Amino acid sequence: MKIRIKDNSVRLRLTKSEIDKLGAAGKVTGRTEFTHQPFIYEIAQTDNAALVASFMDNKIVIGISATMIQELVHTDRIGFEGMSGQVSLLVEKDFACIDNTVEDQSDNYPNPNLSC
Repeated sequence: MKIRIKDNSVRLRLTKSEIDKLGAAGKVTGRTEFTHQPFIYEIAQTDNAALVASFMDNKIVIGISATMIQELVHTDRIGFEGMSGQVSLLVEKDFACIDNTVEDQSDNYPNPNLSC
């Protein structure tokens, strides 16, 4: 899972297997190991109808409804966006890059801009 934070916006991009795991287990977690403590980011199923965000103990949790999860898993829906307080949220499928990149993209979704 990729996380991008810029000012008051948080964007999470999930690969195919992460979307499948979210559908099966109700959550997906990533972490970055800093020297003294990890930074944890998670997307987890909640009862809220809209996307929500919280930050506690060096952990960002983005809450997403079961309906949204099922739509990501079973349809061509690319993602969902919303606001949580002053923070703009975006959760979306991770597409393969069109340009050259060194990262492994074998688990990414095919980029729709590659077909006519």
